[in-house]
Amino acid sequence: MRCFTVLGPSQAGKSTLVEKLAALEGASKKSISPYGLGLTEFEFGNEAWCALDAPGSGEALVHAQHALLASDACILCVSPNPEEAVLAAPYLRVIEASGTPCIVFVNRMDEPRGRLRDVIASLQDFASHTLLLRQIPIREGDNIVGSCDLISERAWRYREGQTSALVEIPTDVVEREHEARAELLESLSEFDDWLLEELIEDREPASDAIYAISSRVLRENRIIPVLVGAASHSNGIMRLMKALRHEAPQNDVLRARLAAAVSLKEAALVGVSFHAYHRQNVGKTVLVRALGDGLKQGSLLAGSRLGPVQDTGTGKPVTTAILPGDVFATVKSDHLPVPSLLTADTAVASPAWTKPPTPMLERILVPDSERDETKLSETLAKLAETDHGLKVTQEEGTGAQLICVQGPVHLRDLCKTLAEVFHVNVTDRQPSPVYRETISKTSDVHYRHRKQTGGAGQFADVKLSIHPNERGEGFSFGETVKGGAVPRNFIPAVEAGAREAMEKGPLGLRVIDVGVTLTDGQHHSVDSSEFAFRAAGKMGVRDALAQASAVLMQPIFRVEIHIPSIYSGSLVPIVSAFKGQVLGFDRDDTAKGWDVFRALIPGSALDELARSLRSATQGIGTFSKNFDHFEELYGKEADAIISAHAS
Repeated sequence: MRCFTVLGPSQAGKSTLVEKLAALEGASKKSISPYGLGLTEFEFGNEAWCALDAPGSGEALVHAQHALLASDACILCVSPNPEEAVLAAPYLRVIEASGTPCIVFVNRMDEPRGRLRDVIASLQDFASHTLLLRQIPIREGDNIVGSCDLISERAWRYREGQTSALVEIPTDVVEREHEARAELLESLSEFDDWLLEELIEDREPASDAIYAISSRVLRENRIIPVLVGAASHSNGIMRLMKALRHEAPQNDVLRARLAAAVSLKEAALVGVSFHAYHRQNVGKTVLVRALGDGLKQGSLLAGSRLGPVQDTGTGKPVTTAILPGDVFATVKSDHLPVPSLLTADTAVASPAWTKPPTPMLERILVPDSERDETKLSETLAKLAETDHGLKVTQEEGTGAQLICVQGPVHLRDLCKTLAEVFHVNVTDRQPSPVYRETISKTSDVHYRHRKQTGGAGQFADVKLSIHPNERGEGFSFGETVKGGAVPRNFIPAVEAGAREAMEKGPLGLRVIDVGVTLTDGQHHSVDSSEFAFRAAGKMGVRDALAQASAVLMQPIFRVEIHIPSIYSGSLVPIVSAFKGQVLGFDRDDTAKGWDVFRALIPGSALDELARSLRSATQGIGTFSKNFDHFEELYGKEADAIISAHAS
């Protein structure tokens, strides 16, 4: 079986394209996972094929990444509107990082909204590989009625519901065809010395030789050919499928590429797990593509026996041996991590390029029933194993389930899965930023702890001085006691009490960046104890904090925003609106046409930043964050936060 992924932005016509490809020579089998990944198996040219239809939402990019892990090649489906080319930028970035041979299909050419050359030029801004036009459209007025192949120099006229008709190249297209063909041959000659010599000698190379060169450079992932059509009318579909059949590599090339990526012996690699999901009353289902011989139910895979094997389209059991290249589903194989490269003895972590984008939206999930609290925790842990765009932690202070998701659509789908598959209904709320407090001036206090209970009493007398520390220095403790006023063995207890006092300051928040010095004190030979001095240290520091002008501290995060370069200028006013500080931006060395924009943002603005970033970049931009420091916050905003926290 040969396998390819169809990916691209929403509304590009991916699903229609897969449907038309699968219907070229008969019936097909189709299934869709709960995460939106479609699998369609069909026959073409006496070969078995599997098309993986990746969801088009930018929030589901991780599933497209994992699908590429199991694909011999991919089709990037794009719009004919040059202004929408930027929507394909995240997919071009992933495709090039993965090393997967790719064909760009400019779909919906029956709705022309710009010149094809402008579409390719716009896409080229985000691709390190050369995008090579293989066809040019034939127009009648504003309508595209056919296409001309630049290698064979044959023209076809589209016919609704029928295969295209071979026609003579229209006279008004001949000059444009010659010009485009010359550009094609010149680009291909960069990868073939024979073709370069033919062009230098002004000899016309044979079409078969050009096809052979084009096939080789695609298999070697040297160029990205561009084909055109309209899937809804079946225009250009047959030509695209023939290009896949004759030019895309076989699964042995994928096996070699994956083995080399993780420094694994090629012969040891027998499969790759690329998708998983949970089904009601079934459990975890893992999708695997076989890359070696002999896999079947009970086979040793990743160190344990492979569970029941199922047909991906029908769900029926598969009892025969699985052929190399076949895609299958397996249940009761929870030992298989996803995604991973599988040998008989172990599972090897997938290449670094499969790492998902950093989740940008954080929410607290609260179960509708208190009885489901433990179940929710266990269920989220299971879902995090199959949905790598999801991160699960706990909220500081409350211990509530804090999830990090790719966006609002991802959050909605997660809540739907919890309800329908695991019967856990939840509501979500925005987590509160983690605030702290500190002091702005020095304070001295004399505190005496005395308690008499009938027997041995409690006595401890301490003189303490507290002062602000430098930002980020944290808590410090020192002592200048002389003459044994406080015995040395009791001083650690005073420090422990001072640390306890830092847990909650006058504003009701944890206190940071404060230094405490024990300057003097008294003790009693009978009634003094570690407990008494600990209590004295704690209560004394609390009194001192109340006199030291407490200040609210807000968290500041260092944010790295990854965006196409065309959007970089729009981020400055966004960061400024959130009272952030722009640190600058650089070209992203790992992806052509992308920038890395750096800024410092208050923690309270991160949720709004995610919304504004999606709006400003058409859902393409992403950011990652790391805590940087705490910063003073004054005025009405600080008063409102203190009041809300107290209530």
